Amino acid sequence: MRDGRSQILIVEDEPAQREVLAYALKKAGYQVRVASDGDEAELELAEERPDLVLLDWMMPGVSGLELCRRIRATKGNADLPVIMLTARGEEDDVVRGLDVGADDYVAKPYSMTELQARIRRALRRKKGSVDDRLTVEDVIMDLEAQRVLVAGQEVKLGPIEFRLLQTFMERPERVFERAQLLDLVWGRDRYVGDRTVDVHVGRLRKALGDGTAAQIRTVRGRGYSFG
Repeated sequence: MRDGRSQILIVEDEPAQREVLAYALKKAGYQVRVASDGDEAELELAEERPDLVLLDWMMPGVSGLELCRRIRATKGNADLPVIMLTARGEEDDVVRGLDVGADDYVAKPYSMTELQARIRRALRRKKGSVDDRLTVEDVIMDLEAQRVLVAGQEVKLGPIEFRLLQTFMERPERVFERAQLLDLVWGRDRYVGDRTVDVHVGRLRKALGDGTAAQIRTVRGRGYSFG
């Protein structure tokens, strides 16, 4: 049942990989459905159209490549974002995936942070966000130009502070635990702790200043939110 969150269908035949993906995307705030092969995926798609499909290239039976062709051939699915996941990295394979209608291509092993960034970009494109801008109150983030404006004035952010602010602005008012921010901003292969989050939140607060209508709020015992 839909609850307002973006819904992602994961099509992956490896149970461990499927579980990791589902766990990470649920933590990131998405609704998640799963399918273990192409036949099951087609049943899921027929039952309810998701907002995006994560599709493994190499699967028994119906391959990811063939399933992508079938998705594009189905009425109403021309604009359904499809990101293909594969261990293949050769240029010819990339071209084949894009030729059958995939929107993006991520080679394994991949960073979960990078994958989630690709997902956010694909969903923004689906919603018609042509300028890749995020706006919360008087804070504007231009993702294409990598610029942040606060009350009309540009502020300079380091790469970590930029990704941290982007995470907040993509889901304003949501309370993020420190562990969630570590996963989303630093990635699962991080070598930093909770204190690092506090340090960078402090730097981001200082960069945004006190004059903006949108502020980073500390939620005692839980984490941070922005809005």
